[in-house]
Amino acid sequence: MTRRLSPYLVITGIILLAAVWLLWIGREPWCTCGYVKLWHGEVVSSENSQHLTDWYTPSHVLHGFAFYALLWLVARRLSFGWRLAIATAVEAAWEVIENSDAIIERYRAVTISLDYYGDSVLNTVADIGAMMLGFWLASRLPVWVTVTLFVLAEGVTIWLIRDGLLLNVLMLAYPLDAVATWQAAR
Repeated sequence: MTRRLSPYLVITGIILLAAVWLLWIGREPWCTCGYVKLWHGEVVSSENSQHLTDWYTPSHVLHGFAFYALLWLVARRLSFGWRLAIATAVEAAWEVIENSDAIIERYRAVTISLDYYGDSVLNTVADIGAMMLGFWLASRLPVWVTVTLFVLAEGVTIWLIRDGLLLNVLMLAYPLDAVATWQAAR
């Protein structure tokens, strides 16, 4: 009798591998402030992306929505678990890339994240978990609800912190002075 590899075991391995890699390249395990908060709501802060959740957590839920939609289109025959494993691998890869020195310097140079020095490993694992939550929600909610939540999450973060998933991608890939000026005017 042959045993098949569980996608959930693969997912666990992916998350552990990302965490170990980030520790190996020198990322902090958790906030150097000495404590862990469930929520850190101050965007322009050295503690941003250091605790469990922050204003960028919704963008990771939105990653899950987008990955679910894309994998539903191109890999519909795969089980939910294997599609989630693929999404987790992509999210973990992004987290590793995002926490590389080159991308951290890019964030500092062209976005509002002037004090950004990388996510803590705890925040990274929580971000991957937020993506997984978004993936699961997208699998259970009607499409119109998922799309509405996407628009609401983006709208609320843009309104409250002048940033969000789409603005973050724009400013990282193609920074615009007008957007940077608007974001700095908090």
